[in-house]
Parts: sequence; structure tokens; C-alpha cells
Amino acid sequence: VECSSVEEALTAAGAGADIVLLDNLAPQELHMVAAQVKAAHPGVMVEASGGIVLETLPQFLGPHIDVVSMGCLTHSAPALDFALRV
Repeated sequence: VECSSVEEALTAAGAGADIVLLDNLAPQELHMVAAQVKAAHPGVMVEASGGIVLETLPQFLGPHIDVVSMGCLTHSAPALDFALRV
């Protein structure tokens, strides 16, 4: 379940979500929310997403983050024009 606040994340986890995706949170807030979710619901996976790029990735890694999604790997990838002729 995609969440953008601690209230949404705790509600989703309490309702039975397997994964709580914390979207577009600053690293400091992300870690605070993730810690609260894990404390209340240890079995829930916590995913960080939104605005994460390779240069800022280390700021989003932490003990309460299980998964990191990085859209920049696809939407910012350069195009390559090639052909295969058989």
C-alpha cells in the first residue's frame, strides 16, 4: 500500500498490508516512519520510493527499510537505437 504519512502507514499495516511503500518522504522522515511501522508491525515489509537516485541512495538505506524502488533506472535511462538484421 502506498503511503505518504505515518498515519497512513500504520493504518495500512494494521489493516493487513504485506508491504508499506513510503513515497516521497525525506530521508529523516522516512526512517522515523519506517521505525514506527516496524515497531508496531514487525512482519510488514517497508519500501522506500520517490525521488531516489543513485547519488542519494545511501541516505535512504537503513535498518527498517527492506526494499528501495528507483524509477530513475527506467524513466531516466538514455535511449539506444539499434537494429538486428537476419
